[in-house]
Amino acid sequence: MPKKMVVIFGALNILWMVFAASQAFKIEISPESKIVAQIGASISLTCSTTGCESPSFSWRTQIDSPLNGKVKNEETMSTLIMDPVSFGNEHSYLCTATCGTSKAEKGIQVHVYSFPKDPEIHLSGPLEVGKPITVKCLVPDVYPFDRLEIEMWKGDRHLKNEEFLEPMETKSLETKSLEVTFTPTNEDTGKELACQAKLHIDEIDGEPRERETTKKLQVYISPKNTVISVNPSTRLQESGSVTMTCTSEGLPAPQIFWSKKLDNGSLQLLSENATLTLIAMRMEDSGIYVCEGVNLVGKNVKEVELIVQEKLFTVEISPGPQIAAQIGDSVVLTCGVTGCESPSFSWRTQTDSSLSGKVRSNGTTSTLTLSPVSFENEHSYLCTVTCGHKKKEKGIKVDVYSFSRDPEIEMSSLLVDGNLINISCKVPNVYPSDRLEIELLKGESIMKKKTFLVDGHKKSLETKSLEMTFIPTTEDTGKVLVCRAKLHIDEMEFELKQRQSTQTLHVNVAPRNTTILVPFSILEKGSSVNMTCSSNGLPAVNILWSRQLNNEDLQLSKNTILTLLSTKMENSGTYLCERINQAGISRKEVKLIIQIAPKDINLTAFPSESVKEGDTVTIFCTCGNVPQTWIILKKKAEAGDTVLKSTNGAYTIHKAQLEDAGVYECESKNEIGFQLTSITLDVKGRENNKDYFSPELLVLYCASSLMIPAIGMIIYFARKANMKGSYSLVEAQKSKV
Repeated sequence: MPKKMVVIFGALNILWMVFAASQAFKIEISPESKIVAQIGASISLTCSTTGCESPSFSWRTQIDSPLNGKVKNEETMSTLIMDPVSFGNEHSYLCTATCGTSKAEKGIQVHVYSFPKDPEIHLSGPLEVGKPITVKCLVPDVYPFDRLEIEMWKGDRHLKNEEFLEPMETKSLETKSLEVTFTPTNEDTGKELACQAKLHIDEIDGEPRERETTKKLQVYISPKNTVISVNPSTRLQESGSVTMTCTSEGLPAPQIFWSKKLDNGSLQLLSENATLTLIAMRMEDSGIYVCEGVNLVGKNVKEVELIVQEKLFTVEISPGPQIAAQIGDSVVLTCGVTGCESPSFSWRTQTDSSLSGKVRSNGTTSTLTLSPVSFENEHSYLCTVTCGHKKKEKGIKVDVYSFSRDPEIEMSSLLVDGNLINISCKVPNVYPSDRLEIELLKGESIMKKKTFLVDGHKKSLETKSLEMTFIPTTEDTGKVLVCRAKLHIDEMEFELKQRQSTQTLHVNVAPRNTTILVPFSILEKGSSVNMTCSSNGLPAVNILWSRQLNNEDLQLSKNTILTLLSTKMENSGTYLCERINQAGISRKEVKLIIQIAPKDINLTAFPSESVKEGDTVTIFCTCGNVPQTWIILKKKAEAGDTVLKSTNGAYTIHKAQLEDAGVYECESKNEIGFQLTSITLDVKGRENNKDYFSPELLVLYCASSLMIPAIGMIIYFARKANMKGSYSLVEAQKSKV
């Protein structure tokens, strides 16, 4: 490379390095360009460089005034600290940085202001309805005040605003204010009074430009309409008491002060309560009493005059001028004195009899205790009180009585529907019995009343009673029997004059209308039967089934239904149902027959089923060993059957005729069943020329006339013993039980 080119290239490199170095060295300041600082606060201005490892820094004001701050350098950064900020810090500040032969400079403008506190609201006094009030809004320590604006609001109503545009001659903190006068009303209570202060500084960034203070209004009303009430009266007697109550209207509620006006016109404070009670009044307590209703905005006064009069002592006796005392109880007679501090007492009876009691005196009270009360205490008692030179006497009459127990209701027997009963109402240990009255009521109806007006007045305890009879019915059940006793002692005020006892009636009903329900009273052997027994009665009826035997009754069941299973002939007999309760007994019988159906029926003709005309023939019908069987003999014919009148199943035809021939039928039946059988009787005609009365025939006829009755008797007794069957045309169509 030529030497000239080398020299040019080197010079260019040096110029480039110088240019690069000058481009890399920079200075920055924070905050940028300007800052607005609150007086009394602390701020920091920071100057920093880039492109230089060890720069040097210097700070100054643009007019070379004192910095009024502290500088702190650290490597590539320098800080100017102003603490606290004051008017002396309101300048343009320059930061200079040097790096070798290079120098850089940066400036920042510092503005100061003061707006440290919220506005203050001051009232010229308490708010009273109808009285103007002045409100002042103060904004303390403001700078610059020519930028300040104050506004005042009452609720939603704008009252006033003001700006302070006059020129500032000096830099100083000032307090500015706004005043408003208005007249409060009741409606202002609870509204908010607001004072708003605004500092119009455009440079403020992040700091408050507006402050506000509010105050809730409380409007007061001066006390008025003060009223005094006095109980019992403004005129009193010595040792009496009085209560005076004072009320006054206002807002806030007035406080009440009670005072007494002294002779010199001054007031003696007595109480700060609305109610003033004065006890044991003396004559010197007479005077004018003053009530003041006071609150924050005023007071209202009311006066009342009390007059205390001299009082004489009085004697009172209790329970009263007359008392009725229960025998056996304890009674205290009290004699009390008012208007005398130290009385003396004495007790006596009006007839100077023995007191029969214990006397005890304490202060202004004396008691006579009668315990227990007896007939000896029936007197008029006198209490004598002595106070100084004065003496007073008070009497009380003691009447004794006895009425200590409720009446007693007694009944002669159980209440049974339809049965006469005696009722007794007894009142034990009564005195005086001539004042007694007894009433017996059923429900609300009086059944009987009795008084005991006897001659004389015996001092003894007696038992009196009222008795009556009546017949109860079922309609009386649930009704209340009331025995009421009244002792007519008019003097008795606090003791019981009337006593009563009650008893609810429960009328019993003896069993009645007993019935036995049997499906069939005649049963076939081997069948079963349920016999149901029912009746009416109160209380519930108990049941007893039994069977009548020869000498005694055999008990079978206590159930409503008696069941016989697979009956036998020996189950036949009379069964008894007894319905029993505490009011009585009812019986019902039923006869039960156990049978078998007819069988082994036998129909015969004697002497034969074939006879000759004019002969006597007997038709016999028997049923083998079946009792209670009907035997019905019939002669069959096309025109209709003819029922034959038989005796014990035998029917005799005397002098048989040809028309007697035919079919004879025997029906054996009972409630269980029946059986039929028949025979055919043949009657042959006789020859006309034949002698009917041959000797042989005559002998045979005589013999048969004797045998037929004999055979009939044998058959009768056999049937009587074994079958007990019979037949009657009259009874043939009737059922047999």
